[in-house]
Amino acid sequence: MKKDMTSTWREYIVTHPGILRGKPRIKGTRIPAALILGYFAAGWTIEKILEEFLDLKKEQISACLDYGQELQRFEIIQ
Repeated sequence: MKKDMTSTWREYIVTHPGILRGKPRIKGTRIPAALILGYFAAGWTIEKILEEFLDLKKEQISACLDYGQELQRFEIIQ
């Protein structure tokens, strides 16, 4: 049975006030989730990101995408 996205990304994306000023990062690293999302916005593929960050796994990169997708659901209406 496949887990929903919320529980999946929470296994890989964490925050801690003493690391990167509490910005969401990939667990076990100092790589901000926003950095990975920025690479996707620039047109990078998962494979290219994995070549750049040899210690990361595909699941961690996918978790950043799931995290970003969940963030966009919170729409501010003015």
